[in-house]
Amino acid sequence: MLTLKMSDARYNKQKPVLLFKHPQYKERAIPVILDEKASNTGTAGLGQMVIDVDLLRDNVDGDRHGKHGDSDSDSDSDSSANNSIDRNADQDTKIKGIEEVIINAGYYKVKDKERTGSIVKVSAKDIENQPVTNVLSAAQGRMVGVSITQNSGVPGGGFDIQIRGKNSLRKEGNEPLYIIDGVPLSAETPSLYAVTILPSASINPLNAINPNDIESFEILKDADATAIYGSRGANGVVIVTTKKGRKGRTELKLNTAYSLSRVANHMEMMNTEQYLNMRREGYVNDGVTTIPASAYDLKAWDQNRYTDWQKTLIGNTSDASVVQLSLSGGAENSSYLISYGHQEQGTVFPADFKYKTNNLTGNFTFRSPDKKLEANMNNTFSFQKNNVQNDDMTKKSIQLSPNAPALYDTNGNLNWENNTFTNPVATFNSQYLNSTTFINNGTNISYRLFPFLSLKLNGGVTYQDFEERSLKPHTMYNPASGLTSANSISSLNRQTVFSYLLEPQINADFKWKDHHFDILVGTTLQQTETKQGSIQGVGFESNALIQNLGAAKTKTVSDQVVNQYYYTAAFARFNYQFRKRYILNLTGRRDGSSRFSPENRFGNFGALGAAWIFSDEPWMKKLSWLSFGKLRGSIGTTGNDKIGDYQYLNTYSVTTNIYNGITGLSPSRLYNRDFSWEKTTKKEIALELGFLKNRINLSTAYYSNTSSNQLVGIPLPATTGFPTIQSNLPAKVRNTGWEFDLSAQILRAGELRLESSLNLSIPRNTLLEFPNLEGSTYANQYVIGYPMTLVKVYQFEGVNPQTGLYSFTDFNGDGKISSPDDNKVVEKIGAEFFGGWTAAMKYKRWSASFLFQFVKQRNWNYNKSMLIPGMMSNQPLEVLNAWSPSNPSGTYMQYSSGTNAQKNSLHSYFQNSTAAISDASFIRLKNVQINYSIPVQKTGIKEAMIYVQGQNLLTLTNYFGIDPEFTVVGYLPPLKTYSLGFQLTF
Repeated sequence: MLTLKMSDARYNKQKPVLLFKHPQYKERAIPVILDEKASNTGTAGLGQMVIDVDLLRDNVDGDRHGKHGDSDSDSDSDSSANNSIDRNADQDTKIKGIEEVIINAGYYKVKDKERTGSIVKVSAKDIENQPVTNVLSAAQGRMVGVSITQNSGVPGGGFDIQIRGKNSLRKEGNEPLYIIDGVPLSAETPSLYAVTILPSASINPLNAINPNDIESFEILKDADATAIYGSRGANGVVIVTTKKGRKGRTELKLNTAYSLSRVANHMEMMNTEQYLNMRREGYVNDGVTTIPASAYDLKAWDQNRYTDWQKTLIGNTSDASVVQLSLSGGAENSSYLISYGHQEQGTVFPADFKYKTNNLTGNFTFRSPDKKLEANMNNTFSFQKNNVQNDDMTKKSIQLSPNAPALYDTNGNLNWENNTFTNPVATFNSQYLNSTTFINNGTNISYRLFPFLSLKLNGGVTYQDFEERSLKPHTMYNPASGLTSANSISSLNRQTVFSYLLEPQINADFKWKDHHFDILVGTTLQQTETKQGSIQGVGFESNALIQNLGAAKTKTVSDQVVNQYYYTAAFARFNYQFRKRYILNLTGRRDGSSRFSPENRFGNFGALGAAWIFSDEPWMKKLSWLSFGKLRGSIGTTGNDKIGDYQYLNTYSVTTNIYNGITGLSPSRLYNRDFSWEKTTKKEIALELGFLKNRINLSTAYYSNTSSNQLVGIPLPATTGFPTIQSNLPAKVRNTGWEFDLSAQILRAGELRLESSLNLSIPRNTLLEFPNLEGSTYANQYVIGYPMTLVKVYQFEGVNPQTGLYSFTDFNGDGKISSPDDNKVVEKIGAEFFGGWTAAMKYKRWSASFLFQFVKQRNWNYNKSMLIPGMMSNQPLEVLNAWSPSNPSGTYMQYSSGTNAQKNSLHSYFQNSTAAISDASFIRLKNVQINYSIPVQKTGIKEAMIYVQGQNLLTLTNYFGIDPEFTVVGYLPPLKTYSLGFQLTF
């Protein structure tokens, strides 16, 4: 129990103290500063106030729902390794402004109340213990204005993150800046060989960070927040802060969990009878009287056999285990946290594939006795191995004939069914392995010269070694092909990235009467060296030698690329406050990037942000129901240099052709020193309100971002020998939108507490300008006035009841369907709005929470990937409603065996028509967690908790496909996961 003991101030000047009472510890009196606005306290007796312990814990940790106080504390929001209030009575705890929330804005920290920029935060309590390997998965649906899409349910897969939309015409130009403990990271790691298992063949950099090691996860969105990062902040900034130790006795924490996962949804496909009837009817409709021998499903395979291939190929249960061990503590002038995590995750495929990660984190803080000097070292070591086969079974499980033979014969060997069967698991005889070593060190040293003046040096080193190996022995192919080990292939790809960062800074923070000034000036020096090369060996004496590339008879070495990126900048921030309610924030940065020619190497970026805390005006104090009110806005310019290195130079590539034993070079890029930075102008205005002593908080914002000077590859005539030349295009892209964030403390009665929050984002993307668009190669890709995600498709009119064939609108009236004359219908792909709803409840030792994620969108459906109904491919049950003489109103064309050219063309139009685009909206129960705190008095254990979690438990949707979130057929969707875990603190 905590009690606040104080004497009547009229007779005694005694300071209030916090009485700490706990069965395990001696009573301790701790000084405390009272917040006159604090609520949720109760009178225990004359001269005492009882403080709600859980409320105190929530506020000390920093409730992400946003509570606003008046404290002047500028201390860092370091928290313990177990994210709970320290009950150690020997600790000299100070509690200031328990309603204060500190936001990490990158180069500086700011109180949520005084923030002029748009920053959204997810804290450790929303991330910890979730059955995920990447924090982006835990953040889905929790962050207003941030769209996060999981690209695959395969372990180690990537994510697509969009912060207030797409600004660039290039995919790589829309990646945000990732910063871990003050050190920038490279974006997605490219893979050469995982193209059929990982969409976009990329690996997200946050895979290297253990979610349980993360203290906070912030995203900077508007110009005020991102302009200080200059050319790297156009697409937002993702800031990850790992946990730190804190003063107190040594604490050992063990956390372990075990999870089971399955594919959440299977498509309903035809059974054998329905499928074979479709096949036979397809031949009849095509006028084929004799079914060819190559139709093995009709001529050779068992006509009564049935296999649910989704259950066989992607229907297994994958398991995952997590073990996390941390040691933390500290004294008056030092603290530490050492954490180790091990995780293994399997797959739903019928093979023993594993994704293994080992993470070691060591964070240390040292202070001088006079508190003038402080040094922080944050170290992260990550080792990942993933042998998930480079062949996703999802598409095969949907399209494989239901009467296809068994995968293995009676002897356990691959079954080729007398050369009639292409075995889908034959690729399991090959091997794929990628391994990543990631080391990140972020060190910052600060020294306070005077009470108002500090010097700081921020430095960091990042090293990443990514290696992938692909082994394809001849045994993965049908023995009838006659291949031997002389046809076996071994491939190796390796990429290393080494980067260092130095950022000296000086900060002045002082007050004069009603004026408060905070000035920051600094410079950045960063160098990154990337090395990449690959080699392929073909032909071995024996497959036993396939691991040894030197034993290959033929070796092909690709380009051995070494890229060096130099980046320098000077930046400044001027923050002025008058009477704590009028706030002005100016940021600026001058960047220099080696990715541009010397004439265009430097760019200037900056922003102006302002805020008015009108609730602190004397004339607003009369409104007792309004506890907080702030109006803020910002305008500024950020840039983009994500174009790769040496793009303005003439470059050459090594050819695979050899002449007289000499390997040649071929030109690969034309010289153009004239292109320069993309620029994005960002504007925002926002209103933040708190009601009923901040029990209800509402934030609403409107933003408008315009990106210009687009960096793209301009197509060239084929006679030049080059497909494109890098240049600036005078095209403009605008992203606008509304964002709403509502949170409420619904109920606090005794030991029962109920909280909830809702966020909603309504984005709009528009191509404003594109000179000479109609005469360019982009004419069929973009339309002025429409989103960049649009697609041009044919207008599907249905099935002609007389012919049973698809009909489409002939826009130019020439009597035929063709492109680009007839694919004139513009369909808007993407989200109309998205968001999330969370709720949390606590009663005594029990606590529970849930998160619903919702998205309103249109996207491609299964018709886009569907093969012609009637071919040797299974079909969804919906295809049973195909046209026939007895069903002239059918919604699908008459079945065809694939031998009719006209029907093949019509089906191709169908795949690229309005019929292949439909509503892909969904509501998903993203996460459910239930915790129970186990009584541990007199056991020697400080805390004990058992918890159960569920991920992706329920999806409500009308989408035609396997999953509405990731709509590309052929990749494993996100999995439904159940997890059981416990944690002990000693």
